[in-house]
Amino acid sequence: MKGSVLITGASGGFGLFFAKALEKEGYRLLLHGRDEARLKLVHDVLEHPERHRLLLSELSARKDLELLLERLQGEKMVGLVNNAGFGVWGGFECRESVAQLDVLRVDLLAPVTLAHALLPQLKSHHGFMINVSSLAGETPLPYMSTYGAAKAGVTFWSEAIRAELKDVVTVVTVAPGPSPTGFRDISGMPREQGGLFSVAPDRVVDAAMQSLAAGGGYCVPGWRHRLLWCLQKITPRFLALPIMARYLRP
Repeated sequence: MKGSVLITGASGGFGLFFAKALEKEGYRLLLHGRDEARLKLVHDVLEHPERHRLLLSELSARKDLELLLERLQGEKMVGLVNNAGFGVWGGFECRESVAQLDVLRVDLLAPVTLAHALLPQLKSHHGFMINVSSLAGETPLPYMSTYGAAKAGVTFWSEAIRAELKDVVTVVTVAPGPSPTGFRDISGMPREQGGLFSVAPDRVVDAAMQSLAAGGGYCVPGWRHRLLWCLQKITPRFLALPIMARYLRP
């Protein structure tokens, strides 16, 4: 077996497909989540569940994050997939501050904390890191302001450390657009929005794994997401902001 890979947010969505893909590569999986029942379902559909380990914790709580790192002691850590994340939809002043701050803690602070703690091992094993960001981090996002801010932070941080760790640790920054992962149900966002640009989660993960095999990089998966990314790049902010505000307004 190649070594251990921690996958955060492994209880569904992209996490499920990362687990399947990395198991095929021969890794021991450390499957993290906060919903034990859903995490067990993912564990049970893997080909060799006896090789893997379940880790329950709440990434928004600093104590839980510290305990998670303690439970990784003794593992030969060769990979980290920072996949856990969520958003809250609605006017900034209408959503309670605890939920808004938890978005920043789970989506941005937890990946930075885990990466910093695990990098010595990842470097010693010439390992890898996959950071799941979002095209939401490419432009300000009215009515999902903290989610957009967190993902912008993930993208810039991930790309910066990719340059720092070149030839030492392989870093992939995945920036998908809309995908049917259950994210909309958690955030409260209507399901029908974003359908035109939607890409299946297994294809997103396939693209991320191809980028990993190619030596890392910034990965926008699928032509629909690349089209959306191009539109974001060419549309001036003074036009993009009112369009997104109208599109996302509750």
